[in-house]
Amino acid sequence: MAKKIGQKTKTPMPTEDAAVRRHTFGEVALGYSAELAIQEAARCIECKNMPCIAGCPVEIDIPGFVRQVAAGDFDGAYHTLSLKNVLPAVCGRVCPQEDQCEQKCTLGVRFEPVAIGRLERFVADYAAAKSITNGAGVRPPTGRKVAIVGSGPAGLTAAADLAKLGHSVTMFEALHKPGGVLMYGIPEFRLPKSIVEREIDSLKRLGVDIRTNHVIGRTFTIDDLFNELGFEALFIGTGAGLPHFPKIPGINLVGIYSANEYLTRSNLMKAYRFPEHDTPIVRGKSVAVIGGGNTAMDSIRTALRLGAEHAYLVYRRSRDEMPARAEEVEHAQEEGVDIVLLAAPVALLGDDRSRVRTLRCVRMQLGEPDQSGRRSPVPIDGSEFDLDVDTVVFAVGQGANPLIRSTTPDLPTNKWGYIVADPDTGVTQKPGVFAGGDIVTGGATVISAMGAGRRAARAIDSYLTLIAKEQS
Repeated sequence: MAKKIGQKTKTPMPTEDAAVRRHTFGEVALGYSAELAIQEAARCIECKNMPCIAGCPVEIDIPGFVRQVAAGDFDGAYHTLSLKNVLPAVCGRVCPQEDQCEQKCTLGVRFEPVAIGRLERFVADYAAAKSITNGAGVRPPTGRKVAIVGSGPAGLTAAADLAKLGHSVTMFEALHKPGGVLMYGIPEFRLPKSIVEREIDSLKRLGVDIRTNHVIGRTFTIDDLFNELGFEALFIGTGAGLPHFPKIPGINLVGIYSANEYLTRSNLMKAYRFPEHDTPIVRGKSVAVIGGGNTAMDSIRTALRLGAEHAYLVYRRSRDEMPARAEEVEHAQEEGVDIVLLAAPVALLGDDRSRVRTLRCVRMQLGEPDQSGRRSPVPIDGSEFDLDVDTVVFAVGQGANPLIRSTTPDLPTNKWGYIVADPDTGVTQKPGVFAGGDIVTGGATVISAMGAGRRAARAIDSYLTLIAKEQS
């Protein structure tokens, strides 16, 4: 019999004061104490059908680890988590649980769902503080070599799963640190780099060989990895890193960035500490970010921490259609971000030195729903208005980097340049090549990319097993 319902709302997450945090890159959400974690875990009603598991792309035994937290068995909870998730401290911070496991929570039908993500973070941080390592066993070596291209969430998950299965795994990363979007795309105040490094260290303990500064398509091609380096299977998890810009006048003025460049300079290259770190970034006093997703929120909140006095987030739809997580929007507003809804840029105007000085926008109204189900924005004639700015960041989506497809002509891609792969297995039409994550689906979530990495790892293991049988 299920437990009686007790506390009907989530246990609040402690946060840093907004007046303090807008000037620092320290973490905003401070995490649960043991007492708060037990209090929140006790809200689980232990329903029989356990729909939360179905909402988790990496298939965590959510009721199991929550029940262990409620009992104060934090060691056991970490063991349960780590059996399925190689990045629990990351997922507990940045995954949109409200649209996945928590959305399926039975308690959430009438009240607020169990705060699964916050509990996941607590357990992972507890394990780190106690130096508890992932106890998952590694099978004996198979002698089979697998290459992972890209060290983001999809690649990290595939690498970990394949290493546990006994395969020899080598990961190739283009940048100078592994982690992909976890390192360059998500700001320190939301996901500290030390957390990412800690999770990657667990991968190294499994025996994964991580090689940075290797640009696949330049350092080696896909065919080189097979023919010259002797890999028998390969997983591509390079993400979607090609920035999009609108075709409007003034787009080439100085002071205009893609969110990808802006966040990479700040996060991975520590441009916010220039000249101590020698990658400069414009420290705008009046900054506008175009977009309504989490990347847009990350960009405008970074601008505040770089010293912006005026911070505008310009989004062409209403608040209801904004895809960013609700808590990120709330944090941004608490920190002083001015969210300009139902508006879109139409031109950028500069000074005599070609530096951006004005963002011209037009007011929008919502029309009929588009393919995403959101109502399409329609310009209102004669409603143009100007914002005085010195920096503009576009966070309006990304495309597929063309490097791998341009050097691998027999790897089919779709009309948008994304690799064509089976969503259940990651199998592509090129023998031995698997793919998953944003390079297949376009921009999505960390946890969905991890799920793709897990499914591909299973398929790769089956593929290598078949090769072994054929060779025996």
